[in-house]
Formats: sequence, C-alpha cells, structure tokens
Amino acid sequence: QVQLVESGGGLVQPGGSLRLSCAASGRFFVIYDMAWHRQAPGKQRELVATITSGSTTDYADSVKGRFTISRDNAKNTVYLQMNNLKPEDTAIYYCKAVRPFVFWGQGTQVTVSS
Repeated sequence: QVQLVESGGGLVQPGGSLRLSCAASGRFFVIYDMAWHRQAPGKQRELVATITSGSTTDYADSVKGRFTISRDNAKNTVYLQMNNLKPEDTAIYYCKAVRPFVFWGQGTQVTVSS
C-alpha cells in the first residue's frame, strides 16, 4: 500500500509559478513510476507529466517547456514545478503511483486567475 499526499496548490496570477509536492508513504517509492494528472471543471482527467523510477520524464504538449517533474527518492517525494502558469492550467492536480501498482492522491487545487 502506498499513500500519496499532495501539497503546494493555491491561487496564482497568470505568468506566476507554483511547486506541487507529493509525499509518498512506504518503503518502495524508489521503484515506482510516478505521474501528475489534472482535472479541470467539466473535463476529463488528463495526464500532465510522468517520471520513471530511473527519472526519465515525459510531458503533455500543453505543458512542455513550462512544467518540470522531478523526484527525490531520499524524501519519498515527487514534485511538479509549474512556471508561466495560464488560466487554462486551473484544475485539481493529482499525484499517481503508476507502476508496479496504481495509487492516487487526494488532489490539490490550482487556480490561475488575475
């Protein structure tokens, strides 16, 4: 069992930055591929970024060049640095343990508005 707890969401103006954190419980975080997803009001949940156990990363086209996913295995934490935020980035952001088993966090709200 892996428990995931997100933090770092909030209200930010367009062009601003936020860093989301996802703290994982358990001894086996290091072997997990991890991801961030988001869900905007009235829309389906979508994949934002992934990071493998070997720290290979991938991003949705909509966030490439603006968002950076990273991990600190010593802290059992995965991060999402979000720069140059846009109103369309407004959503609940979810952390996900992808592989070998799937677990979800409870989500953190990000609102981009002036």
